[in-house]
Amino acid sequence: MENVLPFLLLLAAGQVMRRISVFPQDTAQSLNLYVIYIALPALILVQVPRLSLSENLLVPVLMPWLVVLFSGALVWSICRLLQWPRDITGALLLMVPLGNTAFLGIPMVELFYGRENVAYAILYDQFGSFLALSTYGTIILALYSGSSRPTLSMIAKKIILFPPFIALAAALSLRASILPGWMHTMLEMTAGSLVPVVMVAIGFQLRLTMPSSEWLPLLLGLTLRLVVIPLVFIFASLLFDLTDIGTRVSLFETAMPPMVAAGALASVAGLKPRLTAAMVGFGILLSFVTLPGMHYLINLALRG
Repeated sequence: MENVLPFLLLLAAGQVMRRISVFPQDTAQSLNLYVIYIALPALILVQVPRLSLSENLLVPVLMPWLVVLFSGALVWSICRLLQWPRDITGALLLMVPLGNTAFLGIPMVELFYGRENVAYAILYDQFGSFLALSTYGTIILALYSGSSRPTLSMIAKKIILFPPFIALAAALSLRASILPGWMHTMLEMTAGSLVPVVMVAIGFQLRLTMPSSEWLPLLLGLTLRLVVIPLVFIFASLLFDLTDIGTRVSLFETAMPPMVAAGALASVAGLKPRLTAAMVGFGILLSFVTLPGMHYLINLALRG
């Protein structure tokens, strides 16, 4: 519980700020812009150069990408079938495939699987969710932000000029370089502000009452993220006889609620800010119930 308490307090702080007249109505938007242009690029510049991979750790690296591809296709098909508008489709395409595999996922893995197995969660997050946010997330924003369908040149321009993508390209080119100590300290401090700022912004935007048109997307998105996707991948792991601890930790990560940074991206792009804030906020609350259940099912199904 102590790992989750900071999330709840920061959400509550955002709710309190919304009720104090000194804070303008666009406070959440300003906080989200800080995340996209400052904090998230700093996190990328800190974390990406540290990445390393060995051949015997493929499951934690490949599974998050399979989750993104499968859930993205599933969400797109459902939204097309239900004829939902582009902003709802774009919001769900960001929020369902991308899970909170670092800030919530890593503490939860440590709690349920022990500190000795946290390395699998770090691989899942850093090589999967984290890079998918900078690449897949950028593509979804380029395709679905705005009122008209973009051309290929517009998509390419949005991707190239998107701050997290620029930071990713810079981080990959700097892998062999050593940053000055003062710069590394500054980036670490800035990156550390990402989660608190995003959670306060989400709390500011979070409403218990929502438009009736957004309740079904909320319920569907959280059901897919917290229940359907992990169950599908548990079944797939059984089919391929994958029962090792790395697979179990990876499956547990597939059950994490929506990513907080993805919520910030969606909000900045105007993709249903209330819906995305609700998916993050309610997702975290519901995960306190669903994660223990998924832990039990994973161990039961993969006990061999």
